[in-house]
Amino acid sequence: MTFLHRRTVLRAAAGGALAGAAAVGCGPSGGDTGARAAADPSVQATGPPPGPSAASKGPKGGRASRLPAPPSASPSQPFPSLSLAPLPPGLPAQIEHGSRTGKDVALTFHGQGEPKQVTELLGEAERAGARVTVLAVGTWLDAQPQLARRVLDGGHELGNHTMRHLDICSMPAAAASAEITECAERLRRLTGGIGRWFRPSRARRATEQVARLAREAGYPHVLSYDVDSLDFTDPGPEAVRRAVLGAVRPGSVVSLHFGHAGTVAALPAILDGLHRRGLRAVTTTELLT
Repeated sequence: MTFLHRRTVLRAAAGGALAGAAAVGCGPSGGDTGARAAADPSVQATGPPPGPSAASKGPKGGRASRLPAPPSASPSQPFPSLSLAPLPPGLPAQIEHGSRTGKDVALTFHGQGEPKQVTELLGEAERAGARVTVLAVGTWLDAQPQLARRVLDGGHELGNHTMRHLDICSMPAAAASAEITECAERLRRLTGGIGRWFRPSRARRATEQVARLAREAGYPHVLSYDVDSLDFTDPGPEAVRRAVLGAVRPGSVVSLHFGHAGTVAALPAILDGLHRRGLRAVTTTELLT
């Protein structure tokens, strides 16, 4: 199967809609929108720069990808912060999707899973020229710190999915704040920045309190999604493929998960299906800028 996804220059500002987030085994939870943030303190955050990329060949299959040159960093030093393009003004506090008039979509992964499986999935995306957004759980970063570098080295985006993946929307403010800030500290320690995006655990929407705490921690926007693959229920690769391709549209933010073999198996067909429709899988920052 040949994937001919190509990256293009970043395009005009995208409109976002309101929502929250989910995770591995997440259940739905209601929430309010919260006030819009006027500033974006995460501009100096982890993730790929929006500039030109260097061509890189994939393995035997001849698939070509365009990988951004990763910054240099030794294993004993933090990964340097990478400048991200400023987000356009007027985005809502909780973002569900981008512009419906473009050609881009964002595949977002709730981040915790076995290293081999994660590496396989990222490699498949890169061979297809795709870039994804990973929302990492703090305990997973503690257990697999090398994967933070692996995500960024591949040109992907890395963000915050709470420290312990608990039901953050039902927590008292102090406990919920700790879930956000402790994961942010792990990201900062490993990469030099907290990442641009926060996604609450076990909730599709953040409550007003959680959205406020996220802003206070340096995340002006909560990242939700408009396409739920339900891959965490392990329905099989074909069901995951159908769920994504049956609902995806230009500007969609798709919820997927690490740690599920069916997701890894479904990804090539998902990427091929996007390509056949003229859609590109890009980071969330690229989608919105």
